[in-house]
Amino acid sequence: MVQSLPDDLSFIDEMSDVKPLIQSDKAVLTKKPSENLAQRLKREALEAEIEKDDNGLSVEKVEPIDPHDFIEYKQDGVQHGVYKNLRLGKYHIDASLNITHMKFDEARISLYKTIKDCHEQGIRTLLVRHGLGLQSKPFPAFLKSYVNQWLRQINMVIAFHTAQKQHGGLSSVYVLLKKHPNQKIINRERNKRG
Repeated sequence: MVQSLPDDLSFIDEMSDVKPLIQSDKAVLTKKPSENLAQRLKREALEAEIEKDDNGLSVEKVEPIDPHDFIEYKQDGVQHGVYKNLRLGKYHIDASLNITHMKFDEARISLYKTIKDCHEQGIRTLLVRHGLGLQSKPFPAFLKSYVNQWLRQINMVIAFHTAQKQHGGLSSVYVLLKKHPNQKIINRERNKRG
């Protein structure tokens, strides 16, 4: 006949070789499964897109402006007559960009890319259509307010002014770009021959 031990003694005997777990407040991370080729290419493309998009144009706080306000800016050194001609729409518009129905990020990237491309091609004057934004959210003239801020942040822009009525008026802006260094050389050669 098997004699049964008191419950306390049998439990203690059975647990005698058990060691307590060491407690830690650190999480144990398991190693990620290695990514396949498609995942790696997708990640690298996303990283390249983010790097390409890093154009320095602010997405933070903007000073709201009224939809019916003029926007204007002139760097030091821009001659009064040059700025006056820009303001009056007397310069030939070499390029234009319409961002009125673009999403915020798309407008930001497109504005910078267009200005950069124009500068590299030697284009000096362009027209940017930003719209009035009477019904825009989160406040009226949302995109116009950002265009006013962004153009000041792009070092290729030396001046801008709200367009004349025939070019869109309060919903558009003339932008004057610096001469590209290569354009200065071409102009010097042209003037020597003339």
